[in-house]
Amino acid sequence: MNYRDFGKTGVKVSEIGFGSWAIGGNQHGNSYGKTDDKVSLYAIHKAIDLGCNFFDTADVYGWGHSEELLAKALKNKRDRLIVATKVGSDFYQGMGFQTFTPKYIRFALEKSLERLKTDYIDVYQLHNPPLRLLNREATYEVLRSLKQEGRIRAWGVSIFDPTEGLTALKVAQPDSLQVAYNIFHSRPAEVLFPLAYEAGCAIIAREPLANGFLTGKFEENAQFERGDIRHEWRQDYIRARAIAAKKLLFLEKPGLRTITQASLKYVLTNKAVSAVIPGIKTPEQAEENLLSSDQAPLTAEELSKLKELQSNNFGL
Repeated sequence: MNYRDFGKTGVKVSEIGFGSWAIGGNQHGNSYGKTDDKVSLYAIHKAIDLGCNFFDTADVYGWGHSEELLAKALKNKRDRLIVATKVGSDFYQGMGFQTFTPKYIRFALEKSLERLKTDYIDVYQLHNPPLRLLNREATYEVLRSLKQEGRIRAWGVSIFDPTEGLTALKVAQPDSLQVAYNIFHSRPAEVLFPLAYEAGCAIIAREPLANGFLTGKFEENAQFERGDIRHEWRQDYIRARAIAAKKLLFLEKPGLRTITQASLKYVLTNKAVSAVIPGIKTPEQAEENLLSSDQAPLTAEELSKLKELQSNNFGL
């Protein structure tokens, strides 16, 4: 496992982290299908054995269940592992609510600390707040206070659009930004990453496998169960992603590298990325994902071919 600087925090993180959304399960919907807690715990332990020290979750994942599972797996290892969680999706009121008031953030932090069985959070992130809040200096004051109090060690923002990241950088200079970045969605590298890198802001790259489609395992007619976010996707969208993924078969090297691993190496090509966080549900996924760290980088020829596909929207 290779390690990278987490921005200018002085912390080193495994360049491939553990995305903990899926292990929260789909009991409340908005996840990635059914899980088995025993298997999830095996997956976390496997990741640790392979050198992963960065675990990203959110309080809303499984309505706290993802955090609880991490607490079980990280017991007696807390001091050498980096835990990032998020706040703002107010599931205490039910799905769909967002709250970012100082009072709520302090309340939610205490709940996360209880579930994680720890007295501090390494990286505390606002979970996809609206642009109007990101544009207000007051939004970040409570995070700065929590950092001064030692309740959190760094803070950041999880965003949807690069514009939101640019706004946060301008207004508040966060320690980190989390954003979707993958072969299908490369725009953040063009408009956001250079400025973040210059500012010493860590980039956490989420959805590096494009919700699983960059594993190359899904067909054009793929169906997903209820409770899986992809269940609500239009069939033409699913079909387009599956077709695009099949155009990446040139990245696969049988016995040496899977499309999954090549997709992760693509994200890590960008020096602004501190950690990439593929979603992991099983020990097998943990092994495939984390072993890609030690593989050779994509070649100039492969990157050139990818750029050509991206510029042509994969012919779609």
